[in-house]
Amino acid sequence: MAFFEKGKVKIHYEEAGSGFPLLILPGGGLNSTLGFFTSTAPFHAMNEFKSQFRCIAADLRNAEGGQSSGPLEIDRPWDSHADDQLALMDHLGIKKFMVMGFCIGGPFIWNLIKRAPERVVVGVLAQPSGSRPENRDLFYNNNMKEWGPAFLARHPEITPAMVDQYLTNMYRTNPDFVFTVTREFVKQCQTPVLILPDDVAAHPYAVAMESAMLAPKAEVSLFPWKQPQERIPLAIRQIHSFLRAHKPEA
Repeated sequence: MAFFEKGKVKIHYEEAGSGFPLLILPGGGLNSTLGFFTSTAPFHAMNEFKSQFRCIAADLRNAEGGQSSGPLEIDRPWDSHADDQLALMDHLGIKKFMVMGFCIGGPFIWNLIKRAPERVVVGVLAQPSGSRPENRDLFYNNNMKEWGPAFLARHPEITPAMVDQYLTNMYRTNPDFVFTVTREFVKQCQTPVLILPDDVAAHPYAVAMESAMLAPKAEVSLFPWKQPQERIPLAIRQIHSFLRAHKPEA
């Protein structure tokens, strides 16, 4: 495990394995940390892929239980995290990379593709987060109850109104689809993506499948792929095959 700093931002990350770089984004919403891999993850992605790839993962900025920190960028919540992810790759001297993300990693991946299409070779979106039309405020409400109070307790200089505006800009300003990009963007996206759908409140099957149908270079896993547990190795094999198929030549 290691740290790097850029301005007022401090990011805690770890690496495992060698080969073409694979950035792995843990799930857990705004409390996304490296602990995800040993707690609620369907599989330990660092362990599964380190034999073939240089795996890199980090705690999300300001996640409870994590060791990454930085300013609360109220007016650009999604892009502040993309800044950290791209800065980590810069710090490690990595130009092009693959990216796999769980849960909130789905919107993060779409944003990385939008921000740096020349750098992101492929994306793997596992149980991606998305917005349900019947429950647009799900993520705002959950974070106001869970992430917000813990963050405020650690940062007395931040007010509840600032957290409210941050979460409003993140989840209410563009509350549709995958939060970070439009359907038109996905329809025009030329980056290969593999989508492994889920079907719980925060990971709607309909949004995952709509993304897969819109993206011209999308592939999709079997569904369900997490239950029974005997199916998870099959999903992992599919991810391996997808990554190998799109890995740039040395």
